[in-house]
Amino acid sequence: MRDERLFPMFAGLETLTGVGPKLKPLLERLVDGDTLWDLLLHLPERWVDRRVRASFEQVVFGEVATVQGEVHAYQAPYSDKAPHRIQLFDGTGFLTLAFFRADGRWLQGQFPIGSTRIVSGRVEDFNGERQMTHPDYIVDPAKGDRPPEVEPIYGLTAGLTNKRVHALAVQALDSVPDDLPEWGDAHLVAQRGWVGFKAALTGLHNPSVYDEEAFEAARLRLAYDEALARESAFALARASRKRRNAPPIPKAQVAQSRLARSLPFRQTGAQVRAVAEISDDMASQSPMRRMLQGDVGSGKTLVGALAAVQAAAGGFQSAFMAPTEVLARQQYETLDKLLSPLGYTVASLTGRDKGAAREGTLLGLADGSIQVVAGTHALFQESVVFRNLGLIIVDEQHRFGVQDRMRLVGKAVSPHMLVMSATPIPRTLAQAVHGDLDVTILDEKPEGRKPVETRAVPDTRIDEVVDAVGRAIRRGERAFWVCPKVDVDDDDSTAVGRHAALKDQLGVPVGLVHGRMKPTEKDSALEDFRSGRTKILVATTVIEVGVDVPEATIMVIERAEGFGLAQLHQLRGRVGRGDKPSFCLLLYRPPLGDMARERLETLRRTEDGFEIAEADFKLRGPGDMLGIRQAGATDYRIIDLSRHADLLAIAKKDATAVVEADPDLAGPRGKALRLVRELLTPRLNATAAN
Repeated sequence: MRDERLFPMFAGLETLTGVGPKLKPLLERLVDGDTLWDLLLHLPERWVDRRVRASFEQVVFGEVATVQGEVHAYQAPYSDKAPHRIQLFDGTGFLTLAFFRADGRWLQGQFPIGSTRIVSGRVEDFNGERQMTHPDYIVDPAKGDRPPEVEPIYGLTAGLTNKRVHALAVQALDSVPDDLPEWGDAHLVAQRGWVGFKAALTGLHNPSVYDEEAFEAARLRLAYDEALARESAFALARASRKRRNAPPIPKAQVAQSRLARSLPFRQTGAQVRAVAEISDDMASQSPMRRMLQGDVGSGKTLVGALAAVQAAAGGFQSAFMAPTEVLARQQYETLDKLLSPLGYTVASLTGRDKGAAREGTLLGLADGSIQVVAGTHALFQESVVFRNLGLIIVDEQHRFGVQDRMRLVGKAVSPHMLVMSATPIPRTLAQAVHGDLDVTILDEKPEGRKPVETRAVPDTRIDEVVDAVGRAIRRGERAFWVCPKVDVDDDDSTAVGRHAALKDQLGVPVGLVHGRMKPTEKDSALEDFRSGRTKILVATTVIEVGVDVPEATIMVIERAEGFGLAQLHQLRGRVGRGDKPSFCLLLYRPPLGDMARERLETLRRTEDGFEIAEADFKLRGPGDMLGIRQAGATDYRIIDLSRHADLLAIAKKDATAVVEADPDLAGPRGKALRLVRELLTPRLNATAAN
């Protein structure tokens, strides 16, 4: 139940003076909410300095300036397209005010010759002279009027002006109680010189003076508050999980060693460390909630298989859940190859399974004779019953919602859960994305994996690329060809158009898959390519994760300059999985911009997914990075992850200490944390904490 002190902040926008039926939906669209607090969370993007300059000479072209001068002359327009011109003089020089389609009589009334006026607006260079077009403010200092010293500038939507939004935000500030307790760490707040919560909000929405340092400090204060709210929610989730009992699954080093010895390769050090951490979690009496994050080809499936061996040795079943039937089938084949020779029974269960085969699988899960199952959403259907499900492994976890994972968790009493992702993200963001999970990172590639040679090729050489693909096909290899769009008029780089062109040019079976196809059609196209019935697969980015075809040696990405680094890296990871040399050809349309050139050069230089993720983060920020949005890290309303990542670590340490000392949040600091959580975690969609 919400603390009654916060009730005024969650009143509807219609309670503001001047907000009626027409304005309310515009505001709701702008602030993505319907309360006064949503409006206050719509912070200004910048602040304009409206302090009066000492002279015209201090004005900088292209910037907003506020100046005072004497009206020197008025010039009427010589045509309908020409402006009215008013000249101001301040003793050091002239400033021209330009007004298009204005009322001349009104202007002369506003600017009598010889009068003094203060004007504020953007100053431009017009034929070497200072000019201000349609000033934002015109005031008569003789009346005691002056523009505001500072004006917050907001992001807007059609139908709303900055002045209107600012005035409403100032109204909304009255809803914030003056007596809210301090929820931040007292030492940190004092050390940083931060003002209180309401003072920070007021300093951003309604500052009395222009002070860039004060604006930054106020925003940092609120960013810390949001980090503290989120991290306290995560800390409570972790503490709650530790208090729950899960069936401890004993370590099974002997059984796991049998699997390790059967491999034709040696495990990486990262895999050994990951298995040890997972094994410790599974042997504890608290349910494991661990994220296994690894680059393409880092060996996550083997780590999952070793965890399944521990579960089976302890008498428990394991369920691997993949987002598509093709990936589930691929996962089943890998697990079956690894585990069946050691005496473990592995099965698959997807929506395609019907009749006797399905019934046999259901029976085996119910009586425990099937120890490991790989499947899709079909795993949590009501008809699926496990005898003793102890371990759940979710692959490509960002493709599933929390409810999907929880429905599978509901098939057992407090099972252990491992979620896996092949989407590297910067280590600085791991806390933001997986804050309620323990994180294990696979940062090594197995020995012997051949690097993928990456080349950037202008699309003027596309005929050469088509010829190279044709030669590879004739050698028995296969190729991916990725296009940015499905089918758009007047664009030759579409999946539909390229599919038709390649069929005609090469005379070989060519598959097509894109997001407009039905799931069954996509799965069928992927399976045709995987089985070799088609030799080339033309696709959009729907194939960026999970499709494993060892015979594929060429990845062509058309209009590569338009893709993000992380996405390009994921696509490149579809090749280089066999024993033949592989290539990634980045087709671009010249000329390249500086940022696009840097992206392609980074991809050409390295195959380290974490290095690439860091570079992508620096170039584009977190919002467009693959996997970040799905994981909820962009739900932050105040935090800018590219600037405030350090606050997450500080807030985590702080929140963890409070929750450990006061798990019920019953003390003064704990009660204060409850308030900030109500304010700044309204959209938190935490990963399976249960």
